[in-house]
Amino acid sequence: MDVIVIGGGISGLALAYELAADREVLLLEAERSLGLHTTGRSAATWIGSYGPPVVREFTTASHDYLIDPPFDIDGPVASPMSCLWLGVNGRDAEVHRLVAETAAELVDGTEAERLCPVLRPGCIAVAAWDETALDLDVMGLHHAYTRAFRARGGAVVTSARVASALRDAGEWAVTTTSGDVFRAHVVVNAAGAWGDVVGGLFGAERLRLEPRRRTLFQSPTSVTLEGVPFTAGIDDGFYFKAEGGAVLCSPQDATLHEPGDPKPDELEIARAIEAVNDVTTLGLRSVRTAWAGLRTFAPDGNPVTRWDMKADGFFWYVGQAGYGIQMAPALAQHAANLVRT
Repeated sequence: MDVIVIGGGISGLALAYELAADREVLLLEAERSLGLHTTGRSAATWIGSYGPPVVREFTTASHDYLIDPPFDIDGPVASPMSCLWLGVNGRDAEVHRLVAETAAELVDGTEAERLCPVLRPGCIAVAAWDETALDLDVMGLHHAYTRAFRARGGAVVTSARVASALRDAGEWAVTTTSGDVFRAHVVVNAAGAWGDVVGGLFGAERLRLEPRRRTLFQSPTSVTLEGVPFTAGIDDGFYFKAEGGAVLCSPQDATLHEPGDPKPDELEIARAIEAVNDVTTLGLRSVRTAWAGLRTFAPDGNPVTRWDMKADGFFWYVGQAGYGIQMAPALAQHAANLVRT
């Protein structure tokens, strides 16, 4: 092959699709199915005002692509959704800064209560309103990328965890734990939380990536959820949105965790329920279901899209830090251009 991409989440798959336009590309996935970890455990949103500046740039550049993807899809990938950032815990200055840096609109507490009918009267003094946000069908997008990648001649091999790698005559010989050997001029490391583990097998730099657990849970409520937007504390202490007659919440935890299959943090869930109940009338009391995923951060918090400094023909595509889905199209196009050159 020309390129081997390691990792079948939305990021690796989007990049594999872009490269397959003019390269022979093989995607290797360690698990039995694609998108099993972070991609399959996300809150499924596109929010242009979410994340650091570099992330917001790629997120904005991905908007039109998500609205009208260039390949066949089973139904709309994106549907309109609004987002309300709450000034909580004395962090009103951060709301003002967000409004100055993004398309979000500054609103006072009275308007915030109108926009989010479940807010407790008088709890919020200032908020930021982003009505450009989108609700995403993440797995629909992932499946569409998979079909489009294969239609371009791309190959997918699952249950293919990399065991070793050897640079030989300008090519990488990549051996999996099942004993299969695949060869390519270029290898792209899109292994997410396993990025440094995979990099070590290729003799690459150690980026000191930090996988961090993010817990999500769903709670029932007796309060009507009509008109409730995606609502988040500006302090990253919680977010919630209506989903299927219940409330999808997250404590927005970011606890260091070894690469693997994390379990939801019950203490963080309890903290989030208390924080949400403090500012709303939702009256959350119980948890219907809970799960967790890993968000992987580079030391500077920005995505890593570059060639390795030690291992020839080894390209890093990691550190999306939980924003990978909302910026996947534009970041993949950017990285594909770097790989081609």
